Amino acid sequence: MNTNKPLAERIRPQSLSTYLSQEHLVGNDGSLTQQIKKGVIPSLILWGPPGVGKTTLANIIAQESQRPFYTLSAINSGVKDVRDVIDKAKQSGGLFTTKNPILFIDEIHRFSKSQQDSLLGAVEKGWITLIGATTENPSFEVIPALLSRCQVYVLNPFGKGELEALLGRAMQEDEYLKSKDIKLEETEALLRLSGGDARKLLNIFELIVSSQDQQTIVITNDLVQKLVQQNTVRYDKTGEQHYDIISAFIKSIRGSDPNAAVYWLARMIEGGEDLKFIARRLIILASEDIGNANPTALIMANNTFQAVNTIGYPESRIILSQCAVYLATSQKSNASYMAINKAQQLVKQTGDLSVPLHIRNAPTKLMKELGYGEDYKYAHNHKDNFADQEFLPDEIANTKLYDPGDNQRENSFRSFLKSKWQKKYGY
Repeated sequence: MNTNKPLAERIRPQSLSTYLSQEHLVGNDGSLTQQIKKGVIPSLILWGPPGVGKTTLANIIAQESQRPFYTLSAINSGVKDVRDVIDKAKQSGGLFTTKNPILFIDEIHRFSKSQQDSLLGAVEKGWITLIGATTENPSFEVIPALLSRCQVYVLNPFGKGELEALLGRAMQEDEYLKSKDIKLEETEALLRLSGGDARKLLNIFELIVSSQDQQTIVITNDLVQKLVQQNTVRYDKTGEQHYDIISAFIKSIRGSDPNAAVYWLARMIEGGEDLKFIARRLIILASEDIGNANPTALIMANNTFQAVNTIGYPESRIILSQCAVYLATSQKSNASYMAINKAQQLVKQTGDLSVPLHIRNAPTKLMKELGYGEDYKYAHNHKDNFADQEFLPDEIANTKLYDPGDNQRENSFRSFLKSKWQKKYGY
């Protein structure tokens, strides 16, 4: 029994059959399961929050596909390290076997452009199969040339039941935990403090158990809260506070409180948070929570991201502060956000409805003979550039999806829509 290894490492799954969650990827009909069975593993990016099994899955893919496995961490590896591993991989497989080696790069979003560029040739020529793990959106953090050569797979956060099942497995399988009489009476504090991170959950659980001298250990919310508070770091960029503080920041802006927004911004900056991550969240908020109540908000947020990316720290903190204050003091509307949610739900419910004939394109003679585009009213040929006609499929005609917010700008939208669509949509 080696208790020098963390609990998460001691019970790390070694096969797909023991891998917890991510059924959409590794279940019986999962996309990765099928590829592993066929022995065809593409270069891929595993994207998901901390502690959902990205590293474990990469190891299992290599093991079950029986391929050589090399690993690098983007935190402490440079271009030379990448080239050294590629040279080793070429010698162990590459062009002379269908099972080319796997190179796993943890936190690939931390690689610079030049470091990512150094991977391109090896991936393109098939010397390696790249598996990258990231907690950040690959669209922003992985260069387009490399991203286009990889499949992106999204790993979902663990649910309560899965995390509780993980604790149960740990108590059944780990020799150290089996030597204790552990009574898990309450799990809420464990789950909350772990923030859905399985690795953190197991580390906290082991901390609680190892801190108790008695043979019978009763795990309660009070015990967990008391012990973990004594051992929690001030700001963990990849843990619970990362998500709690960005949540507080966003909700402060949504709630129109610039003072709280700037405070939480400062907490993230002082904690070493990635400033581009903050700027990206501001872009999302500008559309989701402000939208057409003030369309300039999205322009401001997008320009903020570009400026932060160009200037860097420490000056970019000023730009982030300006943007946060502007967004916090702007009128709010989530009408566009709600509209697309309703529209997507409607599509899921009704399926692929036919496009009405009169608004179909008719580029060929046959299409014209079939009635494509017939009876379409060209808006600019009518008074006020408007012609009353149906643009939705017959099955969902007259369905209102966009309801303007109650603010000065969107009230003008409502007046416009009322003048055109009062009878049809009830504006």
